[in-house]
Amino acid sequence: MSGESGQPQADPSQAGGDMPHPEKNQAVVPGGVNQRICALRRQSWIQKVLEQVIDLPRQWVTPSEVVPVAVLAVQRYLLEDEPHDMDPKPPLYCFDVTISDGVYQEKCYLDPSLNSLVYKNILRVGIEVRISRVSCIYNEKRVGQGILCIDNVLCGEMLDSVSLDTPFRNSAHREVPERPLRGGKSHYLPLWNNEDPYGDIWLNNKQPEEYDFNNTKIISLSQLEMTWANRKSFPALLVRILHKSKLRYYGKPDKKMIEPYQTFLEVADSSGTVSVIMWNTLCPEWYKSLHVGLVLLLQDYSVKKSYPFRMQPVPVDPQIKLISTMEICLNIRDPPNNITIIPENQVKPEWRLPKLNHRFVTRSELDKLPNNSICDVIGVLVFVGRVQRSKKKDSREDFWSYRWIHIADGTSEQPFIVELFSTSQPEIFEHIYPMTYFMCTQLKVTRNDAQVPKLLYLTTTNESHMVITGHKGQPYTDDAKVKKFIQWVKTKNDSGEVKNTVMGGYYPYPPVPETFSKYSSSCKVESLLTAISEVKAELEDLQYREQKRIAIQGIISVIKYVLPDRATESASASETLQNANRPSTSEAARKESQSQEKDGKRHHDDGSGSSQCCHSAEASSGPVTKKKIMQTPSGKQIPVPQPETSSQTKGSKPSMPSSSNGRENSSGAFIARARKTISDKWESQLWREKKFCLTDHLHYSQVYPESIPRKFSFEHRHFLSRQFNSQPAKYILPEGRVPKLENFKSARSLGHFELTILGLNHEIAIDVAFLPMYSLQDSRTSQVDTLLTCMNYSCVYPKPSTGSEKLTGSRVLAGDIIKAVSKLDRARVICILDICSLGNNKAEVYLHKIYKPNKTS
Repeated sequence: MSGESGQPQADPSQAGGDMPHPEKNQAVVPGGVNQRICALRRQSWIQKVLEQVIDLPRQWVTPSEVVPVAVLAVQRYLLEDEPHDMDPKPPLYCFDVTISDGVYQEKCYLDPSLNSLVYKNILRVGIEVRISRVSCIYNEKRVGQGILCIDNVLCGEMLDSVSLDTPFRNSAHREVPERPLRGGKSHYLPLWNNEDPYGDIWLNNKQPEEYDFNNTKIISLSQLEMTWANRKSFPALLVRILHKSKLRYYGKPDKKMIEPYQTFLEVADSSGTVSVIMWNTLCPEWYKSLHVGLVLLLQDYSVKKSYPFRMQPVPVDPQIKLISTMEICLNIRDPPNNITIIPENQVKPEWRLPKLNHRFVTRSELDKLPNNSICDVIGVLVFVGRVQRSKKKDSREDFWSYRWIHIADGTSEQPFIVELFSTSQPEIFEHIYPMTYFMCTQLKVTRNDAQVPKLLYLTTTNESHMVITGHKGQPYTDDAKVKKFIQWVKTKNDSGEVKNTVMGGYYPYPPVPETFSKYSSSCKVESLLTAISEVKAELEDLQYREQKRIAIQGIISVIKYVLPDRATESASASETLQNANRPSTSEAARKESQSQEKDGKRHHDDGSGSSQCCHSAEASSGPVTKKKIMQTPSGKQIPVPQPETSSQTKGSKPSMPSSSNGRENSSGAFIARARKTISDKWESQLWREKKFCLTDHLHYSQVYPESIPRKFSFEHRHFLSRQFNSQPAKYILPEGRVPKLENFKSARSLGHFELTILGLNHEIAIDVAFLPMYSLQDSRTSQVDTLLTCMNYSCVYPKPSTGSEKLTGSRVLAGDIIKAVSKLDRARVICILDICSLGNNKAEVYLHKIYKPNKTS
């Protein structure tokens, strides 16, 4: 196992070449300032550790002093030079970790045995770590090629801020392009998937250039199709890009490809459309510069028979011939290719190159499209979910990155629901937020009208392309449906109706079928049911932001309703900044509930937590409400929403409510009467008998702040985007004072439930959470009166309700759900669970669906 690098490094005994030992040069250092600099260098922990390990290659060394250092980067690449016939198999990837001790930065190699710390997002940028065991690896093919290896590390808390001004001890670590410490690979991979271009090897500087066609012979695609098998050389192709696929990374440890990438371009001329495959080093050079709609002159390419199992996208224009018998190959050699981007002003009408056409559909038209149809959509984002990950088939370390979004276009009360996978456009995927104009092409319709509720959503394909800026001047803006949408947005912007938007949180979609037999037939897993005792292992196997759906059998023995955070729903932006460091109500309520349950009692503290939320003009959905705490004869405290008086302005501080207000008294009395007939908790007799005899009780009912969808605040859009994106590979210095996520308004009008499911053998139990996602309007107008029924409702976030509606409606509905669950006493049920890893040892389990015994077939 030898250490390698794309750039030479200095021997650590010489402190990196450009950072000489201060002791050796102390006699010739003039001036007090330079003497102080030398003193600082002697205090570098990184320097001291390197001096300890340079003469002990491949031996673990415990530093003489362990001090906290900051993590500035965690970067991933393919692991090489390891025998892959080992048992257990070594990981596919390894990590370089950049640390700072306040004097120097150093890029270190993370021992692969510690990879799980990255997989779980425990070791991440911005935290403080203590490295307690290190070693040194040398590259025997290079002079002075020493790499500091981290062999044991203790991860601490997130730091408020980390300086990026400290220099690298080793000058090779700051050279461009940036190279991994070990192996022959020339580049880093994105931290959480393989589809995105990452790092400085990905260029975007290719520009259109005028071309003299006088001595260039052009061949049409249809002519090439008929003659390519008998040709040794091929004339130039003049084509327009109609589609560009996302990147495919096919790197393997045993393959010596430097940049193993592949992408497909669907190009067309007047005679047809064909696939162009771009390979390897050409991808970093050209991928980010080749946009849909550009005209290309391709020379010195090769042609081969097309791959039989790849489905080409069908042309929008039915008159364009689809050529599927051949493929055009572009590679850096065999032969070396010649690609030229032709300026649009040089494109001549006689070339008859096809124009870009789109399949725009409106939301009202989507209801009529058949399954697997392809369409384009444009609208305004009203919900942007958090980034999640799903494991690729037959892979233990490769994942897809995706998020759910809602798009409104004004033609229906229902939005487009889109499962948005990474399209190799991280500059868009990681920076979308609500209230943004959004266009996406090549979306596939997924529908099942036989399912209850009806299943209908869109998902990205290999050729999907997103646009969020630069719509003006694009050809599609002349489309009649696009013009109609733009007019609708203008009217909504004037009225402010587009501003009730949501970001992040747990999103339980798509819904499962209404019967277990249909669920069974739709599942593509080896084992349909998971034992409760195996749930912990399933969770431990999940990586950061991975979400998985499993089914367990059991008996629902306890259900408890947890009120929504009242303080969070009523705070203003100024209160957020003033109270940023106060504990959240959910934490206070959890501690209180734990202490009270020991005494066999329970009540809700709705006003003492003082967790505040962000409230901005852009995201405001109604006036700020005030609360008055009323106490019932039984000792329960009830928050009574108080509307703002007409004399208050948006920027003014609300005055204290008057106790003589008749409306307050009547509202409080009504709520108090409603509470008397509602129970917040039900516990079965079976649970009372068995709960002290369990061999194990798994607790996964906690709902973390990042799992609660938040009202979007345009003022804090960058902060919210970072919270619901994946953890970055490099540290980003925060701008100004950073708010807390739990201080932003919750978008859910209801609270949540905590349920305890007892195993069939009465030996093990698991606590899970259930978050209802339907609106109170549904509970008044339809049969959403049981836990089982309400789970069939789609996750379309509700319109805002008044404070009294939220409080009374949610409590009445909670009582109905608890009553319905109590009827399942001792009944064996099948529960569909969503298990999620949030990273940093935080895991959640959500109840998605209950199948009753008489409805499992």
